[in-house]
Amino acid sequence: MDVTNSGITWKKKTIRHLPCMTKPPNKTSKHTHTVTHRESKKMGEPDDFPLFETKLAKGRTLFKLYAASMAMGICLICVYRATHTPEKGKTGRYLWIGLFMAELWFTLYWLITQLVRWNPVTHQTFKEKLSHRYENMLPGVDIFVCTADPVIEPPLMVINTVLSMMAYDYPSEKLNIYVSDDGGSVLMFYALLEASRFSKHWLPFCKRYKIEPRSPSAYFAHASPINNEWSSIKNKYEEMRKRIDDTTSLGKVTEEMRKEHKGFQEWVLGSNKNDHQAIIQILIDQRDPEARDTDGKSLPGLVYMAREKRREWHHNFKAGAMNALIRVSSKISNNPIILNVDCDMYSNNSESIRDAMCFFMDEKRSEKIAFVQFPQHHDNLTRNDIYSNALMVINDVELGSLDSYGGCLYIGSGCFHRRDTLCGRIYTLDTKINWEKQNHKEITESIDVIENECKILASCNYEYNTQWGKEMGLKYGCPVEDIITGLSIKCRGWRSVHLNPKRKGFLGLSPTTLLQTLIQTKRWAEGDFQIFLSQYCPLVFGHNKIPLRLQISYCCYLLWAANCWATLYYVSVPSYCLLAHISLFPKLSSYWFLPFAYVFVGKYAYSLGEFYWLGGTVKGWWNDQRMWLYRRLTSYLFGFCDVIFKSMGFTTSGFVITSKVSEEDTLQRYNKEIMEFGATSPMFNILSTLALINVLSFVNGVKWVVMDSDINGFSELGVQMVLCGLIILINIPLYEGMFFRKDNGSMPSSVTFQSTILAVLFCALAII
Repeated sequence: MDVTNSGITWKKKTIRHLPCMTKPPNKTSKHTHTVTHRESKKMGEPDDFPLFETKLAKGRTLFKLYAASMAMGICLICVYRATHTPEKGKTGRYLWIGLFMAELWFTLYWLITQLVRWNPVTHQTFKEKLSHRYENMLPGVDIFVCTADPVIEPPLMVINTVLSMMAYDYPSEKLNIYVSDDGGSVLMFYALLEASRFSKHWLPFCKRYKIEPRSPSAYFAHASPINNEWSSIKNKYEEMRKRIDDTTSLGKVTEEMRKEHKGFQEWVLGSNKNDHQAIIQILIDQRDPEARDTDGKSLPGLVYMAREKRREWHHNFKAGAMNALIRVSSKISNNPIILNVDCDMYSNNSESIRDAMCFFMDEKRSEKIAFVQFPQHHDNLTRNDIYSNALMVINDVELGSLDSYGGCLYIGSGCFHRRDTLCGRIYTLDTKINWEKQNHKEITESIDVIENECKILASCNYEYNTQWGKEMGLKYGCPVEDIITGLSIKCRGWRSVHLNPKRKGFLGLSPTTLLQTLIQTKRWAEGDFQIFLSQYCPLVFGHNKIPLRLQISYCCYLLWAANCWATLYYVSVPSYCLLAHISLFPKLSSYWFLPFAYVFVGKYAYSLGEFYWLGGTVKGWWNDQRMWLYRRLTSYLFGFCDVIFKSMGFTTSGFVITSKVSEEDTLQRYNKEIMEFGATSPMFNILSTLALINVLSFVNGVKWVVMDSDINGFSELGVQMVLCGLIILINIPLYEGMFFRKDNGSMPSSVTFQSTILAVLFCALAII
C-alpha cells in the first residue's frame, strides 16, 4: 500500500481514485486571541511547549495491593476445589467439577480486567496554547451525523444534534456538517432545511453569550430568560419545532413546502427507505455570499446525503453510510479531520474540537495519533441510573487504562479521526502534517455538478471490486464495525487517545426500558464475540503489530458474551444443589470458608467504593449489580448463541436500532425509577424462571434448617443459602413486576405463568 497526499493507491488492485484527502483552512479566523506561530516565538513561549499532558491516575498502589490480595484468595479457592472434589455421588461430583470450571473462567476473566485497569491515565489539554500558536492554521473538520429511521430517531432530535455541531467554538468556515439519512426520508430533509434557516440566528446567539450546551432543545429546557434576544430566539425555535412536529405528524411534506427547495424533487413516486436513488443536497454552500448568519459571518457547510439503496445490494448498515460520507465529503470539503457522532449525541461542550486539536497538532507527540475518542454519556439518566446505562466504570476507568497500552477502542460516536488513517494509511516516520504549509485548492464546479458527481460516490455499486469496507474506511461484516476499524488502524502503526474532560463532550439518549437496554447490550456482545472468533481476533490479527497487553485488553470486551455460561451455572446449580441437599462450598466453620468470604466481600466492597468515588450512589451501585447479572443471563447468552448459529449458517446478520422515543407512561415510570417489564420476551422468561427457582430453593433451605433444627446442615449449605438470598434481593423489582404491580409496565401474565411452571418443574427434578 502506498499512501500519499494526492490520493491512495493499493498494490495489486486498482481502486477508484479519491480527491485529495487533506485540505487546509479556507480563511483566516477572527478569533479574539489570534496569534501566529511566529508571533508566539516572539512572545517568549517555547516552540515545543506541549499542547496536552498525560498523567497516571491516582490510587494505583492501593489498587495493586487489593488485586494482589484478591489473587491470593482466588488461588486458595482453586486449591480448595482441586483438593476437595467429592469422591462419592456422581451427580454431586459432576456438579462440583462444573462449578470449578465456572470459577476458573471467572478467574481468567478477572485477570484480564485487572490487566485493563493496571495503569489508567488521564489527559489534560491546553487550548489556550493551541489558540495562541495555531489559530490561523487550525485544520478544517468534517462532521458526520448518522441517522437511519425517522420514526425511531425523530427529525427534531437529529436537527438539535446538527445545530449543536454547527455552533462549535471554532471558525465556522472550517466546519462542514454532513447528515447521512439511511431512511431516505423527505421529513428528515425538510427538518434539516428548517435547521439551516434557524442556524442563521442560533449561531450568533450562542457565540455572543457563550451558552452551553448548544443544542436548542437541551439549552431551552433548563435555561432562564436573559434578555429580549433570548426570548426572540426561543420563539423562533418553538415556531420551527412546531412546523417540524406538525409535518412529522402529517407524515408528508405539503406542496407549498416542496416549492421552497429544489431538493424535494429528488423524492420520486414509489421510492422507499429500502429502495431509492442517491440523494445529495448541499443546503449551505460556503461559497455562496448569502451563506451568512445575522452577524454577517460565514456559516458552516451543511449537506444532506441519502445513499442509494437497492434490495439486491447489501448496504452494510452504519459502516456503509460512514464510507459513503467519507467519499462524498472528499469531493465537497475534504477536510483532514473527521468527527462522527450518532444522531442523538448532541455536542455538550463547544470546545471539544479544540480539545481534540491539542492532540493532532502537538509538536512532539501528534504523529502517531489517529483518533481521539470521547466517551458516550447520556443526559436522560435517572439519579440512580436504574438500567446502568452510564457504563461509568468502563468510561472513567477502563477505556482510559487502554491509553497506556496504545490507545482506547473506537466506539463509533464522539470520535475525531484523521481522514488519511480512516482511508487506510500506514504509519510511517514522515506522517506528520505541516498545517502551516498546506495549500488550499479552490472548487470551481457548480453545486449541481458537485451533487451529481457525489451521487456516483454514494451509489450502491461504487464499492464493487474495491477495498472499501476491507482496507479503506470502516470495515464490513460485523455489528460493531467500529471496534474492528479501530483495531485495524492500530495494527497499521497508529495509536489513539481517550479524552474524558470534566465537561462532557457529547450527551445522548439512553434506553428507557429494560428490554431496550438488554437488546442494545445483546448487539454489542454479539458483535464483540463475533470479532473474537473471526480473523480480526486481536490475539491473531494484532500479533506483532500491537502490544500483547493491548491484545489481551481487547478481550475484556470481546469475551463479554462468553461470560453467560459461567454466570448461568452459578445462578442455577447452587440453588438446585440446595434443594437436593448437595454441598458445593466449605462449611461455615471451616478455614476454607475464609478465602470465599474474603473474595466475595473484597470484590463488592471495592466495587462499591470505586463506583461511589466516580460519582455514583449506593443505590446506583446496587442497580449496576442487578444489570450486570441481567445482561449476563440474557444479552450475553442470546448474543453468544446468535454468533454460533450464524457461524453454522442458521441465521443472518441484522442490525437493530434502539428506539429514542418513549411513550408517556413508560417515561413517567422511568423517571420514577420503576423497572419496565411491559413486553413479552424470551429474555424475561429466563430472568423470571431463575428468580423463582432461587426463591423456592431459599424457602426450602430455610424450612429445612428451621423445621428440622439441622445446624450442621446449615453449616454445610449456608453459603448456598446466602447466594440464593442475594439473588432474591437483586430480583425484588422483578418479583414486584410479576405479582404485585398492576400498571402497564408489569410483567405480562403469560411470562409469569410460563416461568412459574418451569421453576416448579426444575425444583421438582432436584427434589426427586
